[in-house]
Amino acid sequence: MHGADPRLVLGLHRSRHHRDILTAALDLGVTALDTAAAYLGFRSHSVLAETAADLLPKFTLSTKVGFFPGAGGAEHSLDPVRLRLAIERAARELGREPDTVLLHNPERSLLGMPPAMGHALLGSACTALVDAARDGLCRTWGVSSWDTRPLGMPRVDGLPSPDVLMVRAGFLVDIGLLDATAVLRNAWQAGETWGMSPFGGGDGQVWEDFDPRPFLQAPHDGLSRVQAAFRTAFHLPSAAAVAVGTDNPGHLAQLVQALGAEVDTTAVSQYLRALHRRRQS
Repeated sequence: MHGADPRLVLGLHRSRHHRDILTAALDLGVTALDTAAAYLGFRSHSVLAETAADLLPKFTLSTKVGFFPGAGGAEHSLDPVRLRLAIERAARELGREPDTVLLHNPERSLLGMPPAMGHALLGSACTALVDAARDGLCRTWGVSSWDTRPLGMPRVDGLPSPDVLMVRAGFLVDIGLLDATAVLRNAWQAGETWGMSPFGGGDGQVWEDFDPRPFLQAPHDGLSRVQAAFRTAFHLPSAAAVAVGTDNPGHLAQLVQALGAEVDTTAVSQYLRALHRRRQS
């Protein structure tokens, strides 16, 4: 059951990739690490190998491919040849095969594309990841999408079903995106759902104005609003894991503590119904 055994994934999107946050994660029992080829100016894999080669085997490691260095900065591509080369490069740079490879924001290339063309392009990209898993370059594959709505345009009928679908999660995700994710997840018959960016990349001001602790079952003594927001993100949408980025071991420890809280799923359902009513009014 989603959320019954919640998992915290340490994300490296805005991380400085310092060794101390990795050792702190392991000390706290956090053994899942998520990065991407494009992170840290396309140096994430090599920096991880340089600073923490001995630690990487202790993590279940996921990475993403789909962005490439370009003349004007990062460019996006779903070309299956480029994706295959990127997966091979990731294994070389990391010094090990990643456990999971995710197609990074495929909607960037699909937006505005005719549905039939988008279906063919997304299918060839997914097949490249399926082949990589078959060839031992990773154990599982999936899709990481910041905005799942464009993925519904080409439809996913007949495409390989991803082992993992990684999507935005939490109170700051609007109901339209949550609905689009639910439709996509069911249509694609994805395996696990992982959440990401539960705090929306904000500065925390929102949690001073909004208290999510009523969404937790009592008792939840001592938990902060941020902890409650993180724990509830496992149900917005329903997810087996949530990736969160931090370079602060203390913050990471607080999030680990929050995993022990139970979410009031009735309150979450009422919240979602209220959002739907407001959207329709």
